[in-house]
Amino acid sequence: MLEATDTEAAPWYIVRSDDKRRARLNCIAQLLDLIPYKTLPREKVHLPKRSSKHHYDDQASLRGRRFVAEKH
Repeated sequence: MLEATDTEAAPWYIVRSDDKRRARLNCIAQLLDLIPYKTLPREKVHLPKRSSKHHYDDQASLRGRRFVAEKH
């Protein structure tokens, strides 16, 4: 099946998976390497100074948001 379906347009890649952690990392690295990255021009960001009138409350801005369950 590999020989019949492995083409230039849709190549197959085999991941050696004796070590599952390394196999996953190698697979992710391979996929990221396939994406053509190029540097894009961007403007410099100028942020205003933070106001100290009201103290920053990081929990207030998170109320009503959805969170991923912390299982580990």
